[in-house]
Amino acid sequence: MAVYVDNMNAGYGRMKMCHMFADTEGELLAMADKIGVARRWHQFPGTIKSHFDICLSKRAKAVEFGANEIDYPTDVAELMKKRREKAKQEAAHA
Repeated sequence: MAVYVDNMNAGYGRMKMCHMFADTEGELLAMADKIGVARRWHQFPGTIKSHFDICLSKRAKAVEFGANEIDYPTDVAELMKKRREKAKQEAAHA
């Protein structure tokens, strides 16, 4: 199980933002709590798109707490593909 942060660097006002993903909702929320990101910023909770957009200072904290650095868009696309496949398999066995 793991938490991931990408290197997107999208502008949002004066900030640069990236994505934070995790293998499970629990891990994602735990990391958000550790780095001081409010849970109200959780995007698409409970779906394969579940993530937070975080500023680069929060990204640095997440890496400090063990988040894995991944490439945007290549690694993010692969992560989303794996999530879709897993959701498809779970639906087939339900």
